[in-house]
Amino acid sequence: MSLITILVFSLVFLFRLRDKLYLFYLGYLFFQIVYGFLVLQKTLAPIANFFEYMPKTAFNLFESIQFIFIGFYILFISQLLQVKKYDNLLAKILYYFALFCFLYALIYFSFHNFLLDGKYYTKTFTIIRFIILPFNFILIFWIIYKVKHALLHYFIIGQSFFFIGAALSTYVAYTGLNTIPGHFFNFTQSLNIIFQLGLLAEVFCFSLALGKNVFILQEKKEKTTAELINQLRENQQLQENMNKELDDKVQKKTAELIQLYSKIELEREQKIKEDFTKRIRKTEMTALRSQMNPHFIFNSMNAIKNLIMTSENEKAMAYLDDFSSLLRGILQNSNREKITVEEELEIIELYLSLEKSRMSSNFNYDIQVQSKEALSQYQIPPLLLQPIVENAIWHGLQPSLKATKKLTLIFDTTEYLKITIEDNGIGRKESGKKKKLHNSMGTTILMDRLTLYNHLNDHNIQFKIEDIETEHNTLGTRITLTYNY
Repeated sequence: MSLITILVFSLVFLFRLRDKLYLFYLGYLFFQIVYGFLVLQKTLAPIANFFEYMPKTAFNLFESIQFIFIGFYILFISQLLQVKKYDNLLAKILYYFALFCFLYALIYFSFHNFLLDGKYYTKTFTIIRFIILPFNFILIFWIIYKVKHALLHYFIIGQSFFFIGAALSTYVAYTGLNTIPGHFFNFTQSLNIIFQLGLLAEVFCFSLALGKNVFILQEKKEKTTAELINQLRENQQLQENMNKELDDKVQKKTAELIQLYSKIELEREQKIKEDFTKRIRKTEMTALRSQMNPHFIFNSMNAIKNLIMTSENEKAMAYLDDFSSLLRGILQNSNREKITVEEELEIIELYLSLEKSRMSSNFNYDIQVQSKEALSQYQIPPLLLQPIVENAIWHGLQPSLKATKKLTLIFDTTEYLKITIEDNGIGRKESGKKKKLHNSMGTTILMDRLTLYNHLNDHNIQFKIEDIETEHNTLGTRITLTYNY
């Protein structure tokens, strides 16, 4: 009944914790109980003597059941003491030893119950124990030597009880004390009961070990939680310090900017105009050197002049700074035959931000890039995409009466490089009518550059332009550049 009670509690632990440790312990207990029923089959105990009605099966099960619960015992000990953490080789040996016990139990029962009819029982019993017992002692001392788990002493005490019971039952059998009338050990099934008492004591030790294991796990959980809380507090303190430092830097930078803009505002308007005129001349020379589309340069200069004339000096300064950054990037690439698509994208982003500032708020653009790192693997002629984007804005979007004017750039590197530029402008047909008044040479120059580039390189860039339209309406224009080897 004690074993059954412990079995029930272990079953509860298994369902609560979902740990295979309790599964192995359940197997160990269950087959010990079956072994106890086999021992009690010839007694008057009604719960066990049902084996009396199947004597052959009970006899052949006696050996197999012992090795089954030994197999579960080995797996349980290996899991309880976390043997793999201390010695991986020992853990593997224990695992295969347990499998051997299960296999031997199955083979023994199958052969003796169905083929040998109980023959060679004594020889099999002697040979197996001659092999198993020394090997068992080696493993026990190996575990004691290698494993430093907190529950190791429970294992040692439990093994001690087991060996005391086994040794005492062997001694009683060898000396025949159980056959002497009136002797303390002269009672029915004395040998098996002594052995069972040793096993029961071992089970109680392991039950205490399981309880201690739950306590240890709870302590570890609490310790981990405390460490996590401390780490969160440290992170919070670090974050607060970083925020404070960042606030100080922002305040300092803000003060510097306020001071700088205050100085600019205090300067005379004529001096500001002269300074802007010098910068405009400088940017005009830079544009000529970089061979950039003068259409964009002209419009940018006008935008800056308009901001100056309307006394929007801060916006003019910001616009001019961005414009200078764009020209500086173009100058750096002007003497190069090729640049990476990633470098070209940086120029496009800066150009579009300028156009966004110059145009009304109903102009929006969207750049979709899968991987900038992938773009760095492809090379194109410098300033190849900017004229296309400029043409889409000025001849497609600018004349459009749509409430929202949108430009989309897609850089697809899934298989090869494919660049798509779409606008929801007026389309090529309508744009062609308006170009009679103001013709753009951007597309012609672009095609000439691509023809020369494809002729001089082992790869080529294919150019395609098409209208986006339904049956009656023009939705915009799509330009596709495909990088082919």
